[in-house]
Amino acid sequence: MQHSTFDMNLLKVLNILFEERSVTRAGERLGRTQSAVSNSLRKLREILNDPLLVRGSDGLVLTPKARTLEEQVRNIIRMTDTCLADSAGFDPLSTSGRCRLGAPDRLSLPVMLPLLKTLRSLAPRLAVDLVTTDRNQALTLLDTDKLDIAIGWFDHPPTRFNASLLFQEVLVCLCRKRHPILETQGAIDLAKILSFPHLVVSSAGDRQAAFDTMLAGIGQQRDATISVSNFGLVPNLLRENDVIGVFTERIANVLARDSHLTTLPMPLEIGPLDHYLVWHNRYHADQQHQWIRDQVRQACNR
Repeated sequence: MQHSTFDMNLLKVLNILFEERSVTRAGERLGRTQSAVSNSLRKLREILNDPLLVRGSDGLVLTPKARTLEEQVRNIIRMTDTCLADSAGFDPLSTSGRCRLGAPDRLSLPVMLPLLKTLRSLAPRLAVDLVTTDRNQALTLLDTDKLDIAIGWFDHPPTRFNASLLFQEVLVCLCRKRHPILETQGAIDLAKILSFPHLVVSSAGDRQAAFDTMLAGIGQQRDATISVSNFGLVPNLLRENDVIGVFTERIANVLARDSHLTTLPMPLEIGPLDHYLVWHNRYHADQQHQWIRDQVRQACNR
């Protein structure tokens, strides 16, 4: 087949099939019948002389040729969308594709949950992937185009990225009610906080969090007795032990409210964390990307 007669709409169908691995779900996202999507897939198989997607134990799986084509097709669709964005305008209700967000687990409940609800309401055909990342991993994924947007604490985002300050957030202590630290008279100082064993949440598995970086800057360290990769076990561990956690205020307040824990302010020498919205320069002018960035900002400001 000549390139001039190839129907580019077939690539859009193929891209959605690659993402969904299901003719039925692809049809739902494209607003087409299952038979129409199957017909498009049949044409693609004939043109490319390859089955592309075959049945597996859990939906469709990609053939070796399809795996080779997957990233190429995705890039073609993105470049096409970018070229047409200014002339066609952007409509959240009709937009499709996939948005990949990276954020630390501490933002999942207070920020990402309401954001995902908003995106689902305003852009129902947009597929969203939320990836739990630490700051170094997030920058790597942005560089390799495996992430569209990263949210979190970044000391100095590299200049190859765009960065926008979202908010500042203080750290607080989180512990069980009737914890021995609550018996302290007067303001609780840093020495008292460091005298107790700590529970650390570290997605990187290195027993390090933002608080540890701040402590290292003033020549201090804590006793990280327990380290977990997410906040799922934190309420139970804090209620059943004398360990304490030092977390950002938003997630600490959610856990204190929902899990019958309590929070304590940190000493003044422990300042707030700057949380940034970071994205690669390649997506700076993309209208869909701009709209999603605006939704992230609004979610953070609520």
